[in-house]
Amino acid sequence: MSLSLPFVQHLRGKRVVLASGSKRRKEILSAVLGLKHEVVPSTFPETLDKSKYSPKDYVLANAREKGMEVYTRLNFDADLIISADTVVCLDEEILEKPRDPDHAFEMLSKLNGNKHYVYTGISLIYKKSNSSDPIVLSFVDETEVIFRKNSEEMIRAYIDTGDPFDKAGGYGYQGIASVFVEKINGCYYNVVGLPSSLFVKLEEL
Repeated sequence: MSLSLPFVQHLRGKRVVLASGSKRRKEILSAVLGLKHEVVPSTFPETLDKSKYSPKDYVLANAREKGMEVYTRLNFDADLIISADTVVCLDEEILEKPRDPDHAFEMLSKLNGNKHYVYTGISLIYKKSNSSDPIVLSFVDETEVIFRKNSEEMIRAYIDTGDPFDKAGGYGYQGIASVFVEKINGCYYNVVGLPSSLFVKLEEL
């Protein structure tokens, strides 16, 4: 038996665009939510000054800029643009993707044996038939992640796999790095990069 969510039914036959090249976000939209879409990765450089934002405001701003870049590039030819940004945050410090193995080790050592938070900002950009301007609906989800105390050997072995380098905070919970995690409080898919639970709350756009 398959579940057909109301917002999925409403978007059937419409042009839905994911403004991200993330395979994980694509899988969540397709396999978890059953939402047909195309992928147009954003070229927004993500150069916002982190010092001017709280972590939640930072991911919201990035998500909006990513979505608007794609919406404009497509010449407004889309019924819905979905954009997202995810960061890992430890003691209000935003940890994004590591630059190299040493940076990955530094990040993972900070997270080791501690709790941190994963924030994902999402923007939904669309037009109403009676409006010439796009509507931007934005929201953010938060998940608490608690790392068990892991050995330095285990951390370095994980880094040697190459897995940390395209992931915020230097780890991917959906893969082998799940062994680092003792527990989470919140949405699993938020940690992966797209909080599916928030989509269920949406009414018709």
